[in-house]
Amino acid sequence: MSSELVPLNDNAVAQGGDDNRFKAVQSKLGRLAKALDDATVELEILHRSMQGNANHTDGVATDVENADLDGKFVGLTSNVATALVGAARSVKTLTDTTRETADLTYKTRRAHARLYGKLDDIRSNRREKTPRAGFFDR
Repeated sequence: MSSELVPLNDNAVAQGGDDNRFKAVQSKLGRLAKALDDATVELEILHRSMQGNANHTDGVATDVENADLDGKFVGLTSNVATALVGAARSVKTLTDTTRETADLTYKTRRAHARLYGKLDDIRSNRREKTPRAGFFDR
């Protein structure tokens, strides 16, 4: 298993770009929200796995101590268990942050649609060119 983080597929990555048309922004926000949702699920799985490993390692430390092995091995195994608990806690924090960011992305997408959706409908259905948004803001 590699320690490098890589996307599961290229479609999960929300690509940026210079296209700021309404539909393009809506699409980008949708892809970003989906990528964040997918990451949240993966992070939850990772958190459960790490917590399980921490619990198992703590049990191993107890077994090592009960086997009357050298105390340094008990200490080292306990340190690994403690490190895994800390890492699992950090992954949980990252999971919560990712979920919150996904929720905010959905909220932003809805607000963008509410603010600019009707303008896009008007501009898209006209044969004549219309000024871009913000043209009259001087």
